[in-house]
Amino acid sequence: MSTMNIADQTSQTDLEAIKQVVAAVEHSQNNELPDEFVALFRADAIWTTGHGKRLFGRDAISTFTHQVLPGGMQDTTVTFEVEHVLFIRPDVAAVKVRQVYRNPDGTEEVGTPLFVMAKEGGQWRLTACQNTSVLSSDTPPATSRAPNRQAVHQDPVRHVRRGLFTRLMNLSTASWRGSRS
Repeated sequence: MSTMNIADQTSQTDLEAIKQVVAAVEHSQNNELPDEFVALFRADAIWTTGHGKRLFGRDAISTFTHQVLPGGMQDTTVTFEVEHVLFIRPDVAAVKVRQVYRNPDGTEEVGTPLFVMAKEGGQWRLTACQNTSVLSSDTPPATSRAPNRQAVHQDPVRHVRRGLFTRLMNLSTASWRGSRS
């Protein structure tokens, strides 16, 4: 992990506290604890999922998380590794994370979230977050951008397991198809 400070004003304590927030994200996902996850955000936080779903405010993030997280990690684990921290100010940091979902079939799905965090009342909180899926080098971009709608329809449960913040679009597609039958 690399770091940059503003005039050495940022302490090792802040770096460790930021890593603890990222560890709490990992813990809450692996253990399917939506309330623990949502508590990490500021009330006015924004989140953009890996498929571009924009969530404004903790209430919207909570609604989304309560839809996709319970049952969504069955037989799947995720790890989060802090790769880089840029302190924009002593109380604001951009945190680049490597996210790896491990599926029961042994495959991995990699993401690269960016968490902008703010320190308020002595605590670091998720403030503005963007999740981004990493396309494998052997997958043509045109086919990997959109979910396979046929696969979503045939096995929506498999798609629910694909990753917390990339799931909503798949679930929406499955629900939409189901409502049209």
